[in-house]
Amino acid sequence: EATGLPALHARIAEAVARLTAARVLHVEIVYVDDGSSDDTAAVARDLPTAGFDVHVVSLSRNFGKEAALLAGLDHARLGAVLFMDGDGQHPPDLIETLVGHWLDGGYDVVYTAKAHRENEPLTRRLGVKTFYALINWGARAKIPEDAGDFRLLSPRAAAALRQLPERNRFFKGLATWIGFRQKRVDYEPALREHGHSTFGLNSLIGLSIEGITSFSVAPLRLASLLGALLAASALVFGAWTVVETFVYEETVPGYPSLVVGLMVIGGVQLIMIGIMGEYIGKILSELKARPVYFVAEHHVKPADAAQDGAAEAARTAAE
Repeated sequence: EATGLPALHARIAEAVARLTAARVLHVEIVYVDDGSSDDTAAVARDLPTAGFDVHVVSLSRNFGKEAALLAGLDHARLGAVLFMDGDGQHPPDLIETLVGHWLDGGYDVVYTAKAHRENEPLTRRLGVKTFYALINWGARAKIPEDAGDFRLLSPRAAAALRQLPERNRFFKGLATWIGFRQKRVDYEPALREHGHSTFGLNSLIGLSIEGITSFSVAPLRLASLLGALLAASALVFGAWTVVETFVYEETVPGYPSLVVGLMVIGGVQLIMIGIMGEYIGKILSELKARPVYFVAEHHVKPADAAQDGAAEAARTAAE
């Protein structure tokens, strides 16, 4: 993100200037560097202040997107919190709209969603549909389809999210689960102008599995349903075998059907064991109670540093 960060920061500064000119608000920006391999942190530390404090929170290694989101939430000192990605695809011009729905509309969670996915491959669109259908299956708090992490939380919504103790987090799900008044805003993601995404198909699949197993028990229910269907099928097949043998006096071929049946049942059992293993791993992770992330450096550039020559504050923390 290093190459595109100055341009993104300039656009954010322009949006903040318009916002603070129209409303009495105190703004700060918190950049979270999730163990990047380039000079993102150094570039972020050199970004200019424009009437707001600039924080740069560098994590000790790459802990993943969910940990980075939590780090940003934990280090936001003011009331409401607005989350954005650093790749420039979340338009800063939308900040005023999100804030307006919070202050004028009284919404506690203002989330954005892609207006459409026609330009994405069919496989990705089907994957997204499957993901939301599975994670929302039987859930009381259903995650809006296509909702992203680009969203605003009011002070009480941010406080509620901070109270949730789990370490295996799924931000989209938790932001929906806390309730309060929520508002959807559709937008068109901007094209990535700088660098390239390192978030590929494997990362997307991994994040989907993490999200589903962290927020939903749908896979366990699906495994139970599949087991019930197999048991019912075996019962029907057994009954038909009895009818063929004693009523029609036909010999039922045993070896092929036996082998196929064992392979199907064995495969399903392995899938179920894998699903249970994912959840047991989550339980083990929660019981270990390890911190979600560690901070290597927290750098603060005050808003008035450019005017009065005040020294920049930097501190190293292990949390």
